[in-house]
Amino acid sequence: MVMKQYPPEFRAEAVALYRSRPGVTIKSVADDLGVNHETLRNWIRLDDAQRTASPATTPSTPAPASPEDENAVLRRRVRELEEERDILRKAARYFAGETRW
Repeated sequence: MVMKQYPPEFRAEAVALYRSRPGVTIKSVADDLGVNHETLRNWIRLDDAQRTASPATTPSTPAPASPEDENAVLRRRVRELEEERDILRKAARYFAGETRW
């Protein structure tokens, strides 16, 4: 059996899609995307591990030393939030297209 390679963007969007729909199962999202449910489950676990290890999300992060450092941290956070927003927009468009006949 050949293992499929998925681009990182697809993985991130699949995880975001799962998280954007409360109450949905991993299996149903995986079926919608044409991915094995265990593959999606692994991507979600990996994302969870990255989120907990990310220094930008830990509350114990020390305050930046200078305004320039603070600006850099804030710009990085804005980029992350914009990326998450874009993923959610794509997911909404995907599911809006699914409901139209």
